[in-house]
Amino acid sequence: MEEFPCEVIRNFSIIAHIDHGKSTLADRLLELTGTIQMKSTGINQQVLDKLKVERERGITGGSSIVMDLLLLKMINFAKSRHRQQGFMIHVAHGKQHLLNLIDTPGHVDFAWEVSRSLAACQGALLLVDASQGVQAQSISVFHIAKERGLKIIPVLTKIDLPASQPERMAAQLQSTFGIDPSEILHISAKTGQGVEAVLRAIVDRVPPPSGNIHSPLKAFMFDSLYDRYRGVISLVSIQDGIIQKGDRIASCHTRKKYEITEVGVMHPEEVPTSSLQSGQVGYIACNMKESSEAHIGDTLHRVGELVDPMPGFQPSKAMVYAGVFPVDSNDFIKLEESIKRACFYIRIPLTLTDRSVTIQRESSTALGQGCRLGFLGTLHMDVFRQRLEDEYDANIIITAPTVPYKIVYKDKTVMISNPTEFPDTSDTSSKVKQVQEPVVNASIIVPEEYMGEMMNLCFAHRAENLDHRYLDSGSTSEASARAILTCTLPLSEIVTDFFDQLKSRSSGYASFDYEDGGYKISDLAKMVFLLNGKPVDALALVVHRSAQHEVGRKWVKKLHKVIPRQLFEVPIQAAVGKKIIARETLSAMRADVTAGLYGGHYERKMKHLENQKESKRKMKRIGSVDLPQDAFFDILSTKSK
Repeated sequence: MEEFPCEVIRNFSIIAHIDHGKSTLADRLLELTGTIQMKSTGINQQVLDKLKVERERGITGGSSIVMDLLLLKMINFAKSRHRQQGFMIHVAHGKQHLLNLIDTPGHVDFAWEVSRSLAACQGALLLVDASQGVQAQSISVFHIAKERGLKIIPVLTKIDLPASQPERMAAQLQSTFGIDPSEILHISAKTGQGVEAVLRAIVDRVPPPSGNIHSPLKAFMFDSLYDRYRGVISLVSIQDGIIQKGDRIASCHTRKKYEITEVGVMHPEEVPTSSLQSGQVGYIACNMKESSEAHIGDTLHRVGELVDPMPGFQPSKAMVYAGVFPVDSNDFIKLEESIKRACFYIRIPLTLTDRSVTIQRESSTALGQGCRLGFLGTLHMDVFRQRLEDEYDANIIITAPTVPYKIVYKDKTVMISNPTEFPDTSDTSSKVKQVQEPVVNASIIVPEEYMGEMMNLCFAHRAENLDHRYLDSGSTSEASARAILTCTLPLSEIVTDFFDQLKSRSSGYASFDYEDGGYKISDLAKMVFLLNGKPVDALALVVHRSAQHEVGRKWVKKLHKVIPRQLFEVPIQAAVGKKIIARETLSAMRADVTAGLYGGHYERKMKHLENQKESKRKMKRIGSVDLPQDAFFDILSTKSK
């Protein structure tokens, strides 16, 4: 590694939408640089995808369509979340160059981690499918890369497909990103056509990293993974200095100290080396046992040599919260243990290494003991739930997802993620000045014919600042023009069924992406549901007042369908503050108390009927309605809107 100074190092990443050929291009680059051997029959496929589920199961196996879709969703999550790093040596201009490919997350839930991964790079390949064009996620990651000052190399791939339109897609890149069409590379990663030009462009266009080997050690941590024998393995970019086995290092964030037990590079598997020096990228093992100590974006330094930490570090924050309860309350200990010990895609324990999952115990009068978990997004939550159910046979109930709200009082500001803790804003004694909810800046790319449906969908979810522009310079006869629609949406509106409706209304052609837009004042209220006058805390919701009547009516109808009939009449009510906004009445079961009376005066029958009425009135006063667990499961397994 001492033979590679900063001048011959190129650190880059690949920006691409899902299924645009990122893994295929990485395979060809590894083959051309001799990092992996080219197969005599067939081709290497997804060498950098180390997750076992991707290799063993694939996406289009012989399973049912439903299982394929579920597996596709889970595999795309794994690809979008976990980053790999590939080390390559390429000869150009008579010199050996060291090329480090640093993969980035590809899903909107992990925008912060995208930013931190790109901070370890000096350039990026913008990979666009020549048959599909620019997608929403590529746009958001492109802007992050430009903010970081990365050199962008535009690449159109899949030009060998009959449906490819490289000229049209080049015009899209020019209109969307302002890229000169003469700078765009045209390749086919599958056949290898034009891939050598990509290697030349990386060497010629991407600037080398800046660093001084004689300065104190400063290492930037951009990822970590878990090994059951060695503990946490950290992927680092050396900004200054040199790191060797046996060095004592410390974290700028946690202040904890460690001793380096192994240093190496990914070539593409782990290969131990004697050292890593400024500008180089590799991995370190330092007997770090808890992944909660490994923070993406942290700066590591040698003990006794203080350095300025990398700017912009902050821990990732959960944006979607949900309560998780066992269907059988006796299984709480088993559920809690499953959450702590479950393995995420074989290699990564859910909470031992997934620092973005927050856990807090909570208790509900209706559901018993459970945990309140915080996630980066709805996909993060869905896959977490699926792994619990599949691998640990955990029969669970997940409450409706909520987002963190900011409650501004006269003397303090409080963050609330549990609807049961939301104050009654209509009560003047609560001293609430305002309520703020998180919003996102959303972008949707969709064919022109679906623009009307997308606008209706956005307005139905309280969209503001709606705007659109066309990506194509003009409509062509072969295909309709595509447009990008931008708007500001409340985060609470997209954590339920927004994405499902987006795909349904666009026949699957729309792509969606968003980024954090901060907080905005909103007119929100807590909705509680009453059974026989008693609130059910597990069903509490936070709703916008403009939709409270619609949501209230929908939920009381759902409750009316699943609650078993009682011996007395049960009113099912939705209340906001002290006002009842929706009601359904569950009629009582009525026994025929006059069945045994044959003849006699009619007053005998009336006496029995009056006694029955009085008994039912008494039961209604003192009786309680217990919502069965299976009824909770039926209600909460469907969307709240």
